[in-house]
Amino acid sequence: MPDSYSSPTGRTVRSSIRRRRFVKLAGATGMTASFAGCFGGSDDGASVLQLTATNEWQNNSDAIQEALYDAGLSEDIQLEMISGGENTDEMQNQYSQWLNSNQEQPDLLAFDSGWTLPFIVRGQILNLEGELSDDVIETVRNDYFEQSVNSVTSQDGELYGVPLYPDFPTIQYRKDLVEDAGYDWEQYSTDPLSWEQFSNELADVYEQSDVDYGFNWQAASEIQLGCCVFNEFLTSWGGGYFGNPEENLYGPVGDRPVTVDEEPVLESLRMARTFIHGTDAPDTLDAFAGGITSEEAFQWGLSPSMSPFTDRNAVALRNWPYSININGADDALGEDMGVMPMPYGVPEGEGEYPGTGGSIGALGGWNYCINPNTTQLEDCLEFLEVLTSEEFQRRNFELVGHIPPRPDVLENSGDVPVMGRYLDALSYAGDHTMARPVTEVWDQQVDPVAQEANAALMGDSGVEEAMSSLADRLSDIEAEHSDS
Repeated sequence: MPDSYSSPTGRTVRSSIRRRRFVKLAGATGMTASFAGCFGGSDDGASVLQLTATNEWQNNSDAIQEALYDAGLSEDIQLEMISGGENTDEMQNQYSQWLNSNQEQPDLLAFDSGWTLPFIVRGQILNLEGELSDDVIETVRNDYFEQSVNSVTSQDGELYGVPLYPDFPTIQYRKDLVEDAGYDWEQYSTDPLSWEQFSNELADVYEQSDVDYGFNWQAASEIQLGCCVFNEFLTSWGGGYFGNPEENLYGPVGDRPVTVDEEPVLESLRMARTFIHGTDAPDTLDAFAGGITSEEAFQWGLSPSMSPFTDRNAVALRNWPYSININGADDALGEDMGVMPMPYGVPEGEGEYPGTGGSIGALGGWNYCINPNTTQLEDCLEFLEVLTSEEFQRRNFELVGHIPPRPDVLENSGDVPVMGRYLDALSYAGDHTMARPVTEVWDQQVDPVAQEANAALMGDSGVEEAMSSLADRLSDIEAEHSDS
């Protein structure tokens, strides 16, 4: 059996059984099992890879599979896309159950970049060193967004996954309403404005419009607040969860300062409280416009916050790139929608810690990793290799709005419908991200972060009180880990 063959597109693709893997299996089984028994298969002889997939992929499964074939995936490989859970909490729990019980499927797992590392630390994901070719590994390391690669890299520098797409939020806004009110926000697509200017101009646009909502974002006591929205607020003001992110973002757990009770963090919460409660409420800032965010935000996750904007009933929205593809479509806002990077609290370089201040978007995204118990390793590796192709990344961007994980592919996609209109803002946002402080204890810490931030935003606790409580809770988790 040859080691490779030419696909219908002319791309050289490995056979689904490389020689070294074939020999290993033949020796282990004595050739008593059929290939279908070793590798899984369908009635027509094709192998079936089962993979968890994002909602966008599941909703466009036929088109995604065709795009993978066009980019070189063997047509002998069929994909069965399944859900890993209704939300990220469910997915983490489900993945732990599958992997702890050594289940052979799903063969491939889509991991949120925010909780890939804990699975790596626990040894539950296949190490790709020596499995993927050196060329593919070097492409991922050298050509991808650095923060995305960090999310699939162990502390000793070994690669455990391939980023599918990075996520970084932007501000989507009603360009027609903004222009009707006399403002031009397109000039800020690569030169962000401050939160102060943003809030005051948005308040004016809101007042002049007939929409029911001003600035929509996610303030519910959920992971989205802890990992991302609060992270963006406090980092843009110059603060950090654990001091200097360049030194402490990924640890060492138990040996780093907890800094959520410092003034930049407090100021960021006062700003956000002003957006909701107005300047007459306690713990607010007079220079910022109030009443631009509905109190409904305390219950808002991504979809509830987006719906009014999609329906042309809000001025602006903080959300991820997938929603740009939805809201910018002709049957939604079309070219009446604009996109710009996140505003800033203090100018870039003037934060308390290196890398803070300026426009900051929380890094999100998804990675594909291999179940170490799979019986279809070669097909899994071929799938990961095809994910690295420029052709597939561009097509995935066009089909579902997933940002290419390679900056050069993103920059060369200006002709992609809808998303191509906003490349300047997306490229800027991609270069100004902050990862969440993902360590082996982050999944224990993110809930307290969301709870205390939500309490401060709602007014159930004072800002200083809530952050003092959070500092104690985070410190306790750090100490418990270092003692274990």
